[in-house]
Amino acid sequence: MTWLSSLAVLNGLKNGSLPWRPDLKKAAESLQRKLEKADTHELAVAVDAEARSRLTAFTEGVARYNHFPRDPRPAEPPEFWRDGTTRVLDYGTSGENKQKDGPPILLVPSLINRGYILDLTHKRSLARHLANEGFRPFLVDWGAPGREEKHFDLSDYIFGRLEPAAEDIFLKTGQAPVLVGYCMGGLLTLALAARRPEKARALVLLATPWDFHANATANVRLLKTMAPVLTGLIDLWGELPVDVIQTLFASLDPYMTSEKFRRFSGLNNDSAKAHHFVALEDWLNDGVPLVAPVARECLLNWYGENAPATGAWRTGGRLVKPSDIRMPTFVVIPDQDHIVPPESAAALADAIPGADSMTLKAGHIGMVAGSQAPALLYKPLTNWLRKTLTKIKEEEEKIA
Repeated sequence: MTWLSSLAVLNGLKNGSLPWRPDLKKAAESLQRKLEKADTHELAVAVDAEARSRLTAFTEGVARYNHFPRDPRPAEPPEFWRDGTTRVLDYGTSGENKQKDGPPILLVPSLINRGYILDLTHKRSLARHLANEGFRPFLVDWGAPGREEKHFDLSDYIFGRLEPAAEDIFLKTGQAPVLVGYCMGGLLTLALAARRPEKARALVLLATPWDFHANATANVRLLKTMAPVLTGLIDLWGELPVDVIQTLFASLDPYMTSEKFRRFSGLNNDSAKAHHFVALEDWLNDGVPLVAPVARECLLNWYGENAPATGAWRTGGRLVKPSDIRMPTFVVIPDQDHIVPPESAAALADAIPGADSMTLKAGHIGMVAGSQAPALLYKPLTNWLRKTLTKIKEEEEKIA
């Protein structure tokens, strides 16, 4: 619709009658000068042809994706812990690099998407990388909410699931795990670490939002406008459906979907890029709904009221304050993130006393599963973990 609507504004573009946003005015004036001598009919034909070409490439990309032969997913490691639909998978006790005695790492993904983004393929797996480097990674798989989780709020997930899982890891390994939270999972691990510091040896926050109004004025206005509709859907269904969540994320960059499928339509079927695109897209389309209390807390409390950054977010009846964090903390900020603006994540790094931080030239998903993820994230994270855990051990030995 956007591409074809270009035809309707060509005359206005040529004669300068179109209203432009201030930030686009200079570029529009330059374009207008270039079009002064252009034949309107020929230009309309060219614009129409380009729009149809892009639409064709997009639809071909979607059709190709639907029929693309899927690679088998990596074999799932043993289940370490379970409660309801929540599981914890143990990556340190199977495969080529068993690390049963390695320092435990608890990887905590978002509640919205499946946790296997941290174990997408054999070559794009933070969990398997850490196991290969001598750690014992555990990955939380929240699963789709079942009957027991239908009335959960964030406190239930944090203190009813995450805390006992961390406790069981401590009991079985003799060490409190390093908590590694990704996106929304970072907020869950932050809340646990603030309230129960003995449950975490260190804290790592990957693309974790904090200031939900940072550099997101238009999105905040849109969300507030849509709030009555969204709350109505939540009340009707008892959850926020996957398709609605997908639409909300897509609205952050409306052109991304069309552009990525157009690029995919031009890839060779046998290329690694094509296979990785399909694996990643399958994960994106394999989301889970948010139960009603969590959906309201995230949309209205976090995004609407900006409760975390304003000091009003509570879990278990207590305020979640980054200033309470005293354990070693590493905040990783992708600077091309359109889901969590870099300014939002940077606000959390600034709020945690003594936190180490690193900015990556990557996007929200690319940082953990992109082609450059091993070099950009896996390696520096491994170095930080080794250095930090060695220092903690030395300090403990001095005390002993």
